[in-house]
Amino acid sequence: MQLEFDYWYFKETLPKLLCRDIINFAKSKNDTQFAIVAGVKGVDKNSKKLNKRQKEKTLKTRNSKVVWLKEPWIISKILPFIKTANKNAGWNFVIEDCEAVQFTIYEKGQYYGWHSDCGIKTDEDGKIRKLSASILLNDSSEFEGGELEFCHYTKPNQEHMVLSTKKILNTTGSMVVFPSFVFHRVKPVTKGVRYSLVVWLRGFPLK
Repeated sequence: MQLEFDYWYFKETLPKLLCRDIINFAKSKNDTQFAIVAGVKGVDKNSKKLNKRQKEKTLKTRNSKVVWLKEPWIISKILPFIKTANKNAGWNFVIEDCEAVQFTIYEKGQYYGWHSDCGIKTDEDGKIRKLSASILLNDSSEFEGGELEFCHYTKPNQEHMVLSTKKILNTTGSMVVFPSFVFHRVKPVTKGVRYSLVVWLRGFPLK
């Protein structure tokens, strides 16, 4: 584990067998949805189907499939690592709850452009996303492309800095934890299929 460029990572945190079980379980739910993005008119996180215009606008930023998981046997394996990162990285965010886990499928040609996981507005209950975690569920030898990258605007009048997690998020069960306001992207997969879990921890602002 190491803090670098505002993220904290763990190598092979989840056992390979558990990762395979999660993949098989998510697929067996038969509830795969086209991934959405905030800001598309008429679309919210509960939307399961998009009309043609909504899909075209979404594809400008994101192209992937997702399955939502709320099973305690999955969440309980992940939360201790995120809490450790929150403490060891020195963020010390006050966390109130965890959202449903997003199982994400990136097939050839699919991607997620630059974005952050939280905005200025709070959720209806007054909370915001504070920490995000991305867990790779299959080995990088099973696909090409699909690198998770971070982007920081650290100095005035300079181009943004981009850092790839290719060297650390490349084995089954590896995890990266980062503040939800950090901009990041998943580059297009060029071969195979990339499976991942994304988790968000929320709390009240300025705590």
